[in-house]
Amino acid sequence: MLRTIAWYTHFATSLIGKIPGIYKVKSLDKKGLTKEKEEYVHKVTSKWAMSHIKLSGAKINVFGAENIPKDIPVLFVSNHQSNFDIAIFMSYIDKPKGYISKIEMQKVPILKTWMEYMNCIFMDRNNLRKSASAIIDGVKILKSGYSLVIFPEGTRSKGDNIGDFKAGSFKLATKSKVPIVPVTIDGSYKLMEANGNKIKPGEVNVYIHPMVETKDLTKEDETLLPNKVKEIIKSKLPKIN
Repeated sequence: MLRTIAWYTHFATSLIGKIPGIYKVKSLDKKGLTKEKEEYVHKVTSKWAMSHIKLSGAKINVFGAENIPKDIPVLFVSNHQSNFDIAIFMSYIDKPKGYISKIEMQKVPILKTWMEYMNCIFMDRNNLRKSASAIIDGVKILKSGYSLVIFPEGTRSKGDNIGDFKAGSFKLATKSKVPIVPVTIDGSYKLMEANGNKIKPGEVNVYIHPMVETKDLTKEDETLLPNKVKEIIKSKLPKIN
């Protein structure tokens, strides 16, 4: 219980502590120092996320980091087990990237601002028109050279199982022609969801798979793409479904 209280307290107070950084980002932006701004945002947000991982007591094992390209944008596609998944991505996948996030995150002060700096897209999955608009915005971000992360299940599994992948999510890659990097997260639900949202230590394995190219795909290839990527991700999960 003490770890849980400390974790949630840190979440709130650390956000407040990031307010001065907002002014620095605005200053860099005003001066037109785009690269410096992106590097600063990546550094600050990664360090902030890592503090939450360490406070949880989690042990994170990463396999396949060599599969992350350094010089091109990619769409990271991952299964989704826990609220910790984004923090794990931010802490252990060292590449500037935004996230396709649920619309509710726009209601969290300060966090919303930093997410906007990271080029996150807020998606209202209950509104088809707005969801389509979010995909268009995401394609523009990818084409501009910035990477994105999406969890195509659309919600947390809170366990070892993996849900259906929403095919529309893959338009981000097929429309922008950027490669997909599949990522398997195994065990993150043990940090929170398996404990009634209490924070407990646990071991999480993160598998970064080789890229899947999306250039020159046929219509049939595009139709098969969601299941192809799902099977790659599923290959590193316990054999329960």
